Amino acid sequence: MKYLKYIMIVSVVAATLVACSDSYLDENPPHIIAGDNLYVDLAGFEAGLSGLYAQFRRERGGENLGSANDLMIDPAVTGVDNCYGNQRSGWNQVGNDFVGRNVTTEAHNRNFFEWIYETINAANTIIVRADNPDISWTEDDKNRVIAEARLIRAWAYRHATYMWGDVPLNLDESSGSGIKTDWDRTPIAEVRAQMEEDLLFAETHLPATSSNPGKAVSGVASHYLAELYLAMGDPTNARIKAEAVMNGPFELITERYGVRANEPGTPFTDMFLVGNSNKDQGNTEALWVMQHELETIGGGDNIMRRWHRNRSHSVKVDGVSGVIVFDEANGGRGLGRIGPTRFAMELYEPSDDRGGVFAWRTYEVLNNPSKIPDGWVLGDTVWFDWQGRDEIIKDTYWPSTRKWDYFNPADPAGSRNYNDQVYLRLAETYLLVAEAQLALGDAPGAAETINVLRRRANASEIGAGDVTIDFILDERSRELYSEEHRRYTLVRLGKWLERTQMHNKIGGPTAGEKDRLLPIPQSVIDANLTAPMQQNPGYTAE
Repeated sequence: MKYLKYIMIVSVVAATLVACSDSYLDENPPHIIAGDNLYVDLAGFEAGLSGLYAQFRRERGGENLGSANDLMIDPAVTGVDNCYGNQRSGWNQVGNDFVGRNVTTEAHNRNFFEWIYETINAANTIIVRADNPDISWTEDDKNRVIAEARLIRAWAYRHATYMWGDVPLNLDESSGSGIKTDWDRTPIAEVRAQMEEDLLFAETHLPATSSNPGKAVSGVASHYLAELYLAMGDPTNARIKAEAVMNGPFELITERYGVRANEPGTPFTDMFLVGNSNKDQGNTEALWVMQHELETIGGGDNIMRRWHRNRSHSVKVDGVSGVIVFDEANGGRGLGRIGPTRFAMELYEPSDDRGGVFAWRTYEVLNNPSKIPDGWVLGDTVWFDWQGRDEIIKDTYWPSTRKWDYFNPADPAGSRNYNDQVYLRLAETYLLVAEAQLALGDAPGAAETINVLRRRANASEIGAGDVTIDFILDERSRELYSEEHRRYTLVRLGKWLERTQMHNKIGGPTAGEKDRLLPIPQSVIDANLTAPMQQNPGYTAE
């Protein structure tokens, strides 16, 4: 079946092993790497996990392997209350025009669906084959390998359920000899029950810390359990799991640290500087960090800067173009595919570090000595006049986040990032605690939990009477813009349509109830040859 196609992770592993091993120089290399001869010992399973983590890292890369275009995670972060499509490219075109583009044949939806189920199958392959009694390894090693795979499987089903609701639940290895064409969509409650089981296993068998900065640890499982329990209407267990993370080996960054600690900046923005992402670099707040090292085997790349940083090279001053060239100070080459809504920018108080000049690019600096307009000098600042006007498409003079800045001097116009990036951090866990506290009637406690983050950011403190679900959503935007999967949070809280229509001036007017969930790709329905698969409400075959 196409959407559960047998793209086994061993193909990724094969490439990794060839790149990592001197044996590829041998005249008589192994003929083929497949599941049967890979998953026979701990080293083979570690290689399989490396491939599985590569699938995880694809979230911030291009939709197609090796492609620099069209950010995979685009559907989860744009077309919402705080983010819109600033260019006509990628899935954000759907988020700007739900009526015309959110259809069953939409290619970006299909690519996302296929990536999720490729990842699920890769995880299933490891989990199923780990039960082979002929493998010689310790029980601890076996459980830890299974725990990593089960965590990523639950992570993948998290994506699937928030995107499509009821989805096929598969826990077996899919292979070319066992093509299935009668899949059913499993009720979301059953899928979440399996996610809970997977995450509890991962929480038990993953280590609290790891010397490998890219590996998931038990706190990641606990964090996702907290979010899952909130989605399941269980704030008591959500609070327990989230507070366990808060009381674990993680700490909020409250002081300057790292590569630019002696330069102007803030504790909040230090976390996003190249060289400051990992725990061994001083980042005590990061729960999970994506590894994308330059010129490092297995490092990979992503296109977060390309998508989020606006188009500096398109800025004109008094009709003169080319006044800005790419450099480290301006964050490198961006294409501004998506940007914050006016609502998102106006959420910050003037004193809030999360909305300040170290967090947002609200100006450009003339840095091209060969292109200086009359009356200007090198180093002059071009301020964006965005306050008080709504967003438009293809607006070069619009703010953009600085969280994903990256510059490679050897490739100034390069489109990709090769830096480690924080993927999940403790601040989001705090906001889950606050949500659970509010649901349990503890508004004063929720206010204090939120104030911990606001004090760090130099924002004014709030009281119990200020705390509502909408305030928590506002605070999540202030803290987590471009980090969180905003669509998922809004869908989970039943706020996606209301807030998107209210605050997104481009896509909001086109959004309707059907768009709360995306359509099951038509190719998936067509491939289910021997049983009908139900489409989400409001969608018809094209």
